[in-house]
Amino acid sequence: MDFLFNVFAFLHFVGWAIVLGGYVATVTKPGLYRGVFHGAATALVSGIAMMAISGAANVPTHFHDGTLIAKLAITVVITVLAFFARRQGAKADNGTGAVTPWMKHAIGGLTVVNIILAVFVH
Repeated sequence: MDFLFNVFAFLHFVGWAIVLGGYVATVTKPGLYRGVFHGAATALVSGIAMMAISGAANVPTHFHDGTLIAKLAITVVITVLAFFARRQGAKADNGTGAVTPWMKHAIGGLTVVNIILAVFVH
């Protein structure tokens, strides 16, 4: 089970890298890459899988339940915002059309908050 947990942890990190990289790459542009939603969805699904594996197989995660619940809630919000940003951007410019600025910056800011929770709050 440790190997499976580590596979999902790897996918989780890749998902967050896509979200943060997509945000940083478009921070000065009006659009947001469509891949940001896919990265957020990957991080959400792999995070849920890691929580399930750690609960079922007693794999130590070094996180308190409150931290995991906060990270899950933030991830759901990021995924929903990225979904709506993707739909909004798909209306123009080959899928990378303008996105509401607050939505775009909320995705980036919440992603950084989620990473901070993962690194500093145990």
